[in-house]
Amino acid sequence: MMNIWMIFFMFLVGNLIYVSKHKHLLIMLLSLEFIVLSIYMLMVFYLSLIEFDMYMLMMFLVFTVCEGALGISILVSMIRTHGNDYFQSFSLL
Repeated sequence: MMNIWMIFFMFLVGNLIYVSKHKHLLIMLLSLEFIVLSIYMLMVFYLSLIEFDMYMLMMFLVFTVCEGALGISILVSMIRTHGNDYFQSFSLL
């Protein structure tokens, strides 16, 4: 039962970091990965609890890796065009 509370706390901390105002895109990407990690741990715990097949976890990890690669590619292209990853250095208009 303690594992569920730890996973829920990890999810809340990740959301708190994501929602709070940060200047860097890298911090936002790391908090998203932290949220995904807590969701993965919750899925592992739940699927092992009901003794279900773990195939869904492999699909979840594939989508997680694709999301991480997309975030890193956006970060690299933003650093190449603007010189840094500050949100205040570019306009979205």
